[in-house]
Amino acid sequence: AKMKKAMYHAGKSLVRFVFGCVARIHVIGRENASRSGGFLLASNHISHFDPFLISLPIPRKIDWMTMAEFFHPPALGFFLRSIDAFPAERDRADLKTIRAAIDRLKSERIVGLFPEGGIRDGARSLLEGAPLRPGAATLAQIADVPVVPCVILGTDRFYSKKQWLPFRRTSVWIAFGKPI
Repeated sequence: AKMKKAMYHAGKSLVRFVFGCVARIHVIGRENASRSGGFLLASNHISHFDPFLISLPIPRKIDWMTMAEFFHPPALGFFLRSIDAFPAERDRADLKTIRAAIDRLKSERIVGLFPEGGIRDGARSLLEGAPLRPGAATLAQIADVPVVPCVILGTDRFYSKKQWLPFRRTSVWIAFGKPI
Protein backbone atom coordinates (compact mmCIF):
# COMPACT_ATOMS: atom_id res chain seq x y z
CA ALA A 1 0.00 0.00 0.00
CA LYS A 2 2.87 2.39 0.82
CA MET A 3 4.52 1.59 -2.53
CA LYS A 4 1.27 2.31 -4.42
CA LYS A 5 0.87 5.60 -2.60
CA ALA A 6 4.49 6.56 -3.36
CA MET A 7 4.04 5.66 -7.06
CA TYR A 8 0.85 7.69 -7.24
CA HIS A 9 2.42 10.77 -5.65
CA ALA A 10 5.58 10.48 -7.76
CA GLY A 11 3.43 10.30 -10.89
CA LYS A 12 1.33 13.24 -9.72
CA SER A 13 4.49 15.30 -9.13
CA LEU A 14 5.73 14.47 -12.63
CA VAL A 15 2.38 15.47 -14.17
CA ARG A 16 2.36 18.70 -12.13
CA PHE A 17 5.86 19.55 -13.37
CA VAL A 18 5.25 18.71 -17.05
CA PHE A 19 1.88 20.43 -17.30
CA GLY A 20 3.08 23.32 -15.14
CA CYS A 21 5.38 24.21 -18.06
CA VAL A 22 2.76 23.97 -20.81
CA ALA A 23 -0.64 24.62 -19.22
CA ARG A 24 -2.45 27.16 -17.12
CA ILE A 25 -4.93 25.13 -15.10
CA HIS A 26 -8.02 26.91 -13.78
CA VAL A 27 -10.05 25.06 -11.13
CA ILE A 28 -13.62 25.88 -10.12
CA GLY A 29 -15.38 24.21 -7.18
CA ARG A 30 -12.26 22.48 -5.82
CA GLU A 31 -13.98 22.25 -2.41
CA ASN A 32 -16.62 19.92 -3.92
CA ALA A 33 -13.95 17.30 -4.69
CA SER A 34 -11.84 17.94 -1.58
CA ARG A 35 -14.27 16.12 0.67
CA SER A 36 -13.84 13.15 2.95
CA GLY A 37 -15.49 9.78 2.48
CA GLY A 38 -16.07 7.83 -0.68
CA PHE A 39 -17.52 9.40 -3.78
CA LEU A 40 -17.84 8.77 -7.47
CA LEU A 41 -16.12 11.39 -9.61
CA ALA A 42 -17.88 11.47 -13.01
CA SER A 43 -16.37 13.60 -15.79
CA ASN A 44 -16.65 14.27 -19.47
CA HIS A 45 -13.72 12.87 -21.47
CA ILE A 46 -12.04 14.81 -24.29
CA SER A 47 -8.45 13.51 -24.24
CA HIS A 48 -6.07 10.92 -22.83
CA PHE A 49 -4.70 13.63 -20.51
CA ASP A 50 -7.98 14.08 -18.58
CA PRO A 51 -7.44 11.64 -15.67
CA PHE A 52 -3.96 13.02 -14.99
CA LEU A 53 -5.08 16.65 -14.96
CA ILE A 54 -8.33 16.04 -13.05
CA SER A 55 -6.27 14.29 -10.35
CA LEU A 56 -3.97 17.29 -9.80
CA PRO A 57 -6.26 19.61 -7.78
CA ILE A 58 -7.67 16.80 -5.63
CA PRO A 59 -5.53 16.09 -2.56
CA ARG A 60 -6.69 12.47 -2.25
CA LYS A 61 -5.87 9.60 -4.58
CA ILE A 62 -8.41 8.71 -7.27
CA ASP A 63 -8.87 5.10 -8.36
CA TRP A 64 -9.62 5.51 -12.06
CA MET A 65 -11.84 3.06 -13.89
CA THR A 66 -9.73 2.52 -17.03
CA MET A 67 -10.38 0.85 -20.39
CA ALA A 68 -9.39 -2.81 -20.15
CA GLU A 69 -7.33 -2.52 -23.37
CA PHE A 70 -4.83 -0.28 -21.54
CA PHE A 71 -3.95 -3.18 -19.19
CA HIS A 72 -2.82 -5.49 -22.04
CA PRO A 73 0.68 -4.09 -22.61
CA PRO A 74 2.37 -5.60 -19.51
CA ALA A 75 4.37 -2.48 -18.55
CA LEU A 76 1.35 -0.19 -18.82
CA GLY A 77 -0.84 -2.70 -16.97
CA PHE A 78 1.71 -2.89 -14.16
CA PHE A 79 1.86 0.92 -13.91
CA LEU A 80 -1.95 1.28 -13.91
CA ARG A 81 -2.38 -1.35 -11.20
CA SER A 82 0.42 0.28 -9.18
CA ILE A 83 -1.68 3.47 -8.92
CA ASP A 84 -4.90 1.51 -8.18
CA ALA A 85 -6.52 2.04 -11.58
CA PHE A 86 -8.74 -0.92 -12.45
CA PRO A 87 -9.93 -2.30 -15.78
CA ALA A 88 -13.41 -1.76 -17.23
CA GLU A 89 -14.86 -3.33 -20.35
CA ARG A 90 -16.42 -0.64 -22.51
CA ASP A 91 -18.92 -2.81 -24.37
CA ARG A 92 -20.56 -4.64 -21.46
CA ALA A 93 -21.30 -4.46 -17.75
CA ASP A 94 -18.50 -6.41 -16.11
CA LEU A 95 -19.37 -7.74 -12.65
CA LYS A 96 -15.73 -7.82 -11.52
CA THR A 97 -15.38 -4.10 -12.36
CA ILE A 98 -18.70 -3.22 -10.72
CA ARG A 99 -17.71 -5.08 -7.55
CA ALA A 100 -14.26 -3.43 -7.50
CA ALA A 101 -15.85 0.03 -7.84
CA ILE A 102 -18.45 -0.61 -5.12
CA ASP A 103 -15.86 -2.09 -2.71
CA ARG A 104 -13.58 0.92 -3.17
CA LEU A 105 -16.45 3.39 -2.75
CA LYS A 106 -17.64 1.64 0.41
CA SER A 107 -14.03 1.80 1.70
CA GLU A 108 -14.32 5.62 1.46
CA ARG A 109 -12.13 5.89 -1.62
CA ILE A 110 -12.68 8.07 -4.67
CA VAL A 111 -13.52 6.23 -7.89
CA GLY A 112 -13.14 8.24 -11.08
CA LEU A 113 -14.95 7.35 -14.27
CA PHE A 114 -16.00 8.77 -17.61
CA PRO A 115 -19.70 7.97 -18.16
CA GLU A 116 -19.38 8.73 -21.87
CA GLY A 117 -17.54 5.40 -22.16
CA GLY A 118 -14.40 6.80 -23.74
CA ILE A 119 -13.05 9.95 -25.35
CA ARG A 120 -15.85 11.84 -27.08
CA ASP A 121 -15.87 15.02 -29.12
CA GLY A 122 -18.35 17.01 -31.18
CA ALA A 123 -21.86 15.59 -31.40
CA ARG A 124 -20.70 12.42 -29.57
CA SER A 125 -19.78 14.48 -26.48
CA LEU A 126 -22.03 15.02 -23.51
CA LEU A 127 -20.92 18.67 -23.80
CA GLU A 128 -22.99 18.79 -26.98
CA GLY A 129 -25.94 16.86 -25.60
CA ALA A 130 -24.95 13.25 -26.28
CA PRO A 131 -26.38 10.78 -23.74
CA LEU A 132 -24.36 9.32 -20.89
CA ARG A 133 -23.93 5.58 -20.69
CA PRO A 134 -25.94 4.12 -17.81
CA GLY A 135 -24.24 2.92 -14.66
CA ALA A 136 -22.60 5.76 -12.76
CA ALA A 137 -25.72 6.68 -10.76
CA THR A 138 -26.43 3.00 -10.07
CA LEU A 139 -22.90 2.44 -8.74
CA ALA A 140 -23.18 5.46 -6.45
CA GLN A 141 -26.62 4.38 -5.25
CA ILE A 142 -25.53 0.82 -4.45
CA ALA A 143 -22.41 2.07 -2.62
CA ASP A 144 -24.44 4.83 -0.93
CA VAL A 145 -22.03 7.60 -1.96
CA PRO A 146 -22.54 10.91 -3.77
CA VAL A 147 -21.55 11.62 -7.36
CA VAL A 148 -19.30 14.64 -7.82
CA PRO A 149 -19.75 15.85 -11.40
CA CYS A 150 -16.73 17.25 -13.22
CA VAL A 151 -16.22 19.07 -16.51
CA ILE A 152 -12.81 19.45 -18.13
CA LEU A 153 -12.09 21.69 -21.12
CA GLY A 154 -8.94 22.39 -23.13
CA THR A 155 -7.03 19.11 -22.82
CA ASP A 156 -7.91 18.11 -26.38
CA ARG A 157 -5.57 20.88 -27.57
CA PHE A 158 -2.58 18.88 -26.30
CA TYR A 159 -2.91 16.62 -29.34
CA SER A 160 -1.33 19.50 -31.28
CA LYS A 161 2.48 19.46 -30.99
CA LYS A 162 2.72 23.26 -30.80
CA GLN A 163 0.72 23.24 -27.54
CA TRP A 164 3.70 21.48 -25.92
CA LEU A 165 6.06 24.39 -26.49
CA PRO A 166 7.33 25.60 -23.12
CA PHE A 167 5.63 28.69 -21.74
CA ARG A 168 2.81 28.57 -24.28
CA ARG A 169 0.53 27.93 -21.29
CA THR A 170 -2.58 26.44 -22.85
CA SER A 171 -5.63 27.08 -20.66
CA VAL A 172 -7.29 24.04 -19.14
CA TRP A 173 -10.49 24.45 -17.13
CA ILE A 174 -11.63 21.92 -14.54
CA ALA A 175 -14.92 22.44 -12.70
CA PHE A 176 -16.20 20.24 -9.89
CA GLY A 177 -19.93 20.47 -9.22
CA LYS A 178 -21.75 20.08 -5.94
CA PRO A 179 -22.14 16.44 -4.83
CA ILE A 180 -25.38 14.82 -5.98
